[in-house]
Amino acid sequence: MDEKKTASNAGETEALDDALQKKHLSMLERLSNRHQNRLDNALTRRSESESSSSPSFESTSSFFSRFSDSKRSIESQLAVSRTASSDPTQLKSHFEKISASISDLEKLVAENSYFLPSYDVRASLKTVSDLKQSLENLNSELIPKKKFSFRNKANKKESIAQEVKEPSPLNCSSVISDKTSFAVRESPGLRNRKGEVLMEDFRGKEVGEFTISDLDCCEVRIIGCLRALFVHRLKNCKVYVGPVLGSILIEEVEGCIFVMASHQIRIHTAKKSDFYLRVRSRPIIEDSSGVRFAPYHLTYEGIEEDLRGASLDEETENWANVDDFKWLRAIQSPNWSILPENERVRITNTSTLDNIE
Repeated sequence: MDEKKTASNAGETEALDDALQKKHLSMLERLSNRHQNRLDNALTRRSESESSSSPSFESTSSFFSRFSDSKRSIESQLAVSRTASSDPTQLKSHFEKISASISDLEKLVAENSYFLPSYDVRASLKTVSDLKQSLENLNSELIPKKKFSFRNKANKKESIAQEVKEPSPLNCSSVISDKTSFAVRESPGLRNRKGEVLMEDFRGKEVGEFTISDLDCCEVRIIGCLRALFVHRLKNCKVYVGPVLGSILIEEVEGCIFVMASHQIRIHTAKKSDFYLRVRSRPIIEDSSGVRFAPYHLTYEGIEEDLRGASLDEETENWANVDDFKWLRAIQSPNWSILPENERVRITNTSTLDNIE
């Protein structure tokens, strides 16, 4: 009896072991399939992102190779500026080409800043800033400003009338502005307005660079995607912008609200302004104070598709990771803060004119 009982127990144990082993193998198979599905989905999303967004480099080494080549080319163009021509018109054309190359270099940093270490982004932007400063110095030195001369009263009146004439909102700015530290390329835009609601719908269109400048007490609504955005000299304005594939540069703003999504956002000389951002890299502020940050919150028909096309559909939380380039201490910079939730504006649909609070 004991032998039969022992044999029976052994058989039951063996059967149990087989069942547990099958169950274990089944679990491993499910886990393996789940992991493979995750990998397939990740590769699919990456492929879709790469096909829908601007090309980016696969490694930091390839980025720096391209960056260094462009930097050397710009430095070479700057070096020959003194011997290029003495004709101001030809010099201006020469400087415009250099300015365009510098802007392309800055966009290169923006488009690749997602995978670059923060230090490398800072160093690259510092290089771009130095190139801009060199260009501005040469422009001031080699293209003399007009000398003062007396005019008769008729000419003086004509001059005053020309100055007060309201310029077109789509006038192009000069490549190098006396009022700005950024070298601004000629581009369509909204300029020189006061107390207006300005709306642009770019859905289904290919728009490159766009400029918003010299606005007072205006509300700007841009629907659709842009390649790059420049913002200069705004006061008491509200700016709502769809996704920007490259970079956003903001300078000399006060008392404003910005709602923006971009791969890189750089803010210079901003005062008492709120920024609602979605950004792939850390926002950068310089010479700014009283600026506050909150997450991006904007809606219009087709915005989700636009965000996916710009690879900005995922929230990175970088809106709260701000770099203050003029604050070198380890503690939090006093120049920026998180905007309290109870003070944040509620933004609905920018497609219409009466539903933003």
